[in-house]
Amino acid sequence: MEIRYKSVNQLDHIEFLELLTNSTLAERRPVHDEAKIRGMCENANLIIEARENGRLVGIARSITDFHYCTYLSDLAVDSSFQKSGIGKELINRTKAEAPGAMLILLSAPTAVGFYEKIKMRRYEGCFVEGLSRFFEHPLNISFKRHWNRIATYLI
Repeated sequence: MEIRYKSVNQLDHIEFLELLTNSTLAERRPVHDEAKIRGMCENANLIIEARENGRLVGIARSITDFHYCTYLSDLAVDSSFQKSGIGKELINRTKAEAPGAMLILLSAPTAVGFYEKIKMRRYEGCFVEGLSRFFEHPLNISFKRHWNRIATYLI
């Protein structure tokens, strides 16, 4: 398995949607709203992709000012490629693109152990406004059940 990593300016929303589905992150993203997915792809300003033989198998999609903070909005790795170091490498490359900035993310409940394993620090003080808009669609209902267990991390 040879994985190629690259920082890109554009992310195809169809490829992104497929990866979200293959990584189980689709449970917590507005996959039913193509315009929202397209906007997420078009407006991220730091995107690191992982590909095997041209196929998108991992993505780190962030918003950053490159100086103070980087919000890692999506870290997705195809389920068949998980536990092979791709997620950790995507995070390392994201940090390398904005070396002076802290990295902030919200963890999926099932990924908390991964972030602890790679030595990210947990912070309890997290506030979110507008999240309820994403609970209205049945595909996002499982996220609502887990919301109280989501952890905030800073590194």
